[in-house]
Amino acid sequence: MNKRTTALSLGITLLVLLAGTVGGSFYMLKYALSPENRGKDMAGSLTYMEEMYPQITPWVDSLQNAHALRDTFITAPDGTRLHAFYARASRPRKETAVIVHGYTDNAIRMFHIGYMYNRSLNYNILLPDLRYSGLSGGNALQMGWLDRKDVMQWIDTAPALFGDSIEAVVHGISMGAATTMMLSGEQLPAYVRCFVEDCGYTSVWEQFSKELKERFGLPPFPLLYTASWLCQWKNGWNFHEASAEKQIARCHKPMLFIHGDKDDFVPTWMVYEVYKAKPDPKALWIVPNAGHATSYLLYPEEYTLRVKRFVEDNLNDRP
Repeated sequence: MNKRTTALSLGITLLVLLAGTVGGSFYMLKYALSPENRGKDMAGSLTYMEEMYPQITPWVDSLQNAHALRDTFITAPDGTRLHAFYARASRPRKETAVIVHGYTDNAIRMFHIGYMYNRSLNYNILLPDLRYSGLSGGNALQMGWLDRKDVMQWIDTAPALFGDSIEAVVHGISMGAATTMMLSGEQLPAYVRCFVEDCGYTSVWEQFSKELKERFGLPPFPLLYTASWLCQWKNGWNFHEASAEKQIARCHKPMLFIHGDKDDFVPTWMVYEVYKAKPDPKALWIVPNAGHATSYLLYPEEYTLRVKRFVEDNLNDRP
């Protein structure tokens, strides 16, 4: 084989590899950020939640019968229309929970946490649908990074719903927990007092690296790098910058970390990394025998008691 033929063969091989990498990157981005989304099934989500958490059914029914569970919409700066449910406490209260759902979920799939705050603790609640979820617009999930800005906009809206004297906790699970941590590093109103994050990941890069290896047996290079560049081009953010761990290093408000010791989706080791990165004040609960996002399901009374103690201690503190 002469040099010209060798060079041609090498060039063709490189083009094939490049085409495969680019094609794989588009596939990965669609697979990860625009999957078939159960969060768009509102009726199915409510049925599922009432089967998993039967205690919420009388609460939901009572709110609906009294027209107390309400819809509200805002428009993000890029024109995306965003939806949330909200409900007021049974009597005027300043205590308010902003509750953030997880990956391919929606606000309805956080009704168990809404029940905890509204029914068990008698708080106002605000439950946003993140982008590409529930009744909100958008054509892709944003893994918490762009969502943090949307939740900040919801936080700014909360006083108009519940009164100017509110004191708020932000509570997220899974991707919603990552959103909560990413949010916590931003400049927030003084009435946001504290945070609860339940099984959130350290960063999008580390979570996607873990999934790429487990699901496809592939290393991060080159696919994760090119998919991250593609995400930057399409969505305006990349996998490296979307870091909960970096954001919470800037957070000096109290945060409660919750994580199951049997979590193999967002592995338990991640909570130790984010907990270490967070300055005081902070608290950590490693939940025995709990898998991903099942801590409340397994221990509803203890979960409620731990959250109540942490949040109410910190809502009563003034900055």
